[in-house]
Formats: sequence, structure tokens, C-alpha cells
Amino acid sequence: MAFTKFVIRAFSTSTLHFHAVKTVTVIGSGLMGSGIAQVAAATGHKVTLVDKTKEIVDKAEVSIKKSIDRIVKKKFPDDAKAQLKYSTDVLANLNMSTDVLTAVKSSDLVIEAIVENLDVKRELFGLLDNAAPEKTLFASNTSSIPIKDIASVTKRKDKFGGLHFFNPVPLMKLLEVIRIPETSDETYNLLDAFGKALGKTTVQCKDTPGFIVNRLLVPYMVEAIRLVERGDASPRDVDTAMKLGAGYPMGPFELLDYVGLDTTKFIIDGWSKRDPENPLFKPSPILNKLVDDNKLGLKTGEGFYKYNKQ
Repeated sequence: MAFTKFVIRAFSTSTLHFHAVKTVTVIGSGLMGSGIAQVAAATGHKVTLVDKTKEIVDKAEVSIKKSIDRIVKKKFPDDAKAQLKYSTDVLANLNMSTDVLTAVKSSDLVIEAIVENLDVKRELFGLLDNAAPEKTLFASNTSSIPIKDIASVTKRKDKFGGLHFFNPVPLMKLLEVIRIPETSDETYNLLDAFGKALGKTTVQCKDTPGFIVNRLLVPYMVEAIRLVERGDASPRDVDTAMKLGAGYPMGPFELLDYVGLDTTKFIIDGWSKRDPENPLFKPSPILNKLVDDNKLGLKTGEGFYKYNKQ
């Protein structure tokens, strides 16, 4: 019996190691996609970061290099050789491309981090399903669209899951690993192991709206807006109360401006459409007006607060 357990244990370990994710394609080179690619390259994975044009991927590469420069200065403040080696090693693992169909042909894992639009995501994964090898795992970094809806266009639902990273990816330690009913245990274990290999703390969640963090965080932020809409308190006082009274690092309005008011509106509108009777998902007039006026927060210089754009 002991020998049998040893053999099973050894076989399971070697199988997992054999199938471990080593090559990754990240599609979408915005803040999230670039961050995911950078962290994966820094942990020894061979990464291809893909976007529509060379101009876009070149811009992403510059951004990643700046991010690496900031990291090495903190990681090796007095060691120029170590800084250079770290930077060189990470960049050696990173390839930029505009050819998504070629990129996925050699990938163990494809992570999608493109625009939050179901039709666009489904079109992409429909193409990838035919181009990627049968072994390749698919994952979406979506924060608001059901994984099952994205996966529905593929023939590999058992190899499909969600990997929800948090911005900025190199600094945030959490990774939500999402599974749909069809996700196999092997796929989930490989996605979870990949997350841990990136140095992330992983949590598991079913394919429920907003997963864990956003399902709690977005209604909290929108309820803060409703306080202001009713005239109960000002944004500044709400932020101060939550930071000093609840110990939050940022108040809800500071966080809204940091995340982007358009992003929050997109999420709450999507949830409201799916569950219109849920009062937590009721749209906010103030939020809608700010987005209509292109006052999206930090990225436009004004949201609930005004900012000096550099």
C-alpha cells in the first residue's frame, strides 16, 4: 500500500511538472496585459505579448522597460550588475508580436487582456480555438464578463478559465482563478500553479458576477456615490471616513478616480442589464454624467477630484 501511494504521488508530481505552463501568450498590451507579460517573463516564462500594430507593442515595450527600471532600483539599490542582469533576463524572456495566430501555436497558455466587450472577446477566442494546439489552455483577464459566455465559442471549455489580475500587476499580490462548470480539475490546478509561480496568492471563485473582489468592491463604491447623490456627505468626507474609520488605504472616490469612472460604469451597467431587479446594481446619475462629460478620473485629469496632469 505504501509503495502504491509513493508511485501515485511520484506519477502525479511528474505529470504536473511535465504539463507545467512554460510558454505564455498575452493578448492585449495595455496596462493589464503589459503587467501580466512582465511578471510572467520575470518568473522565467517565455512570453509573447501581442497587439494590433507595431506602434502599440513598441509603446508597451517602452512602458515595460520603465517598469523594470523602477523595480531593479528598489530590488538592487546598490548593485548595478544585479540590476543589469535582472533587466536583461526579463527582457530575454519577452517577445513582442502583432501576429496572434502564429504566437499561440507554441503556447501552453493564452491570456486575453483586451477590451471588455463580449463580442470582441468571442471573435478572438473563436479564431484562437482553431489556431492553438489542443493542449493550450485559454484564460481571460475579464473583470466583469462571465467566463462561460466567452468560452462558449470554443471546443475546449474544459481547458478554459479566468485569471483575474489586479492593477498594477507587478505590485498586487492577488490573483483570482475562476472556473466554469466545464473547467477540468487539471486545468484549474495548472492555472493555480501558474499563478503561484508568478509569486501571486491565488484564490478560487466560481464564475459569478465580479468574482470576489469586484463583486464586493464595485457596489461599495457605487453606494458611496449614492451617499453623495442624496446629499448625505461630500466625497472628501466619505474618503476620510473610510481611510481613518475603516483602515482602507484609499477612500472610495479616490479609488473610483484611480480605476477610471468609465470602467466602473461599464461594470455596473453590465450587471444591471443581467440583474435589473438587484438594487445594488442600479446605475448612478452622477457617475453617468461624469462619464458623459469625459471626466473619467486620474487618466483625464478630473473625475470626482481634479488632478494636475503631467
